[in-house]
Amino acid sequence: MIVVDDVLVSSEVLETYFVCDLEACKGACCIEGESGAPLIDQEIESLCRAVPHILEYLPHSNREYIEEHGLMYEDSDGDMVTQIIDGERCVFTCFEDDGSARCAFEKAYSEGKNDIFYKPISCHLFPIRVSVLSDGRHALNYSRWYPICEPARVFGKRKGVRVYQFLKDPLIRAYGEEWYDKLVEQAELYLEKREGQ
Repeated sequence: MIVVDDVLVSSEVLETYFVCDLEACKGACCIEGESGAPLIDQEIESLCRAVPHILEYLPHSNREYIEEHGLMYEDSDGDMVTQIIDGERCVFTCFEDDGSARCAFEKAYSEGKNDIFYKPISCHLFPIRVSVLSDGRHALNYSRWYPICEPARVFGKRKGVRVYQFLKDPLIRAYGEEWYDKLVEQAELYLEKREGQ
């Protein structure tokens, strides 16, 4: 583990090779799980404002579900999370022609139809999961999801890209560019020392 400013970063975030292989997993993280995507308080207003811009991307069943159940709910841990259908599929999931799942917010954003909200930061940071400690500090841990993310680990190793490198953009979005530069510097020192042992 290293500490960058007040953020604790797990050694697995630094060591593990990882690059999403959407051809292999088909966006399974959007459609499998026990609860919706965790939301932070600062995102909720933007998410709600962006919804009208993504409705055209959602299947009819998703739109009906939103009308009946809303956009989000409080899970068993007391966190606000995106609404899910049938206990697994995020209500904001849309599907590409090849059947792969994708976030409707992200799709609309990439097509210039939504400049309000990219997607929940918890999704953008995956496979990193953020825990808030009792003293308010953040701990970044690698979420090992077998077998779904195994192709991502193989692809990452082939490309020589580790979790913290793959997630450069969302980490900058969450903590800022200066923080990320410090992370890279410390990660390189950590890996150099580890490989020298």
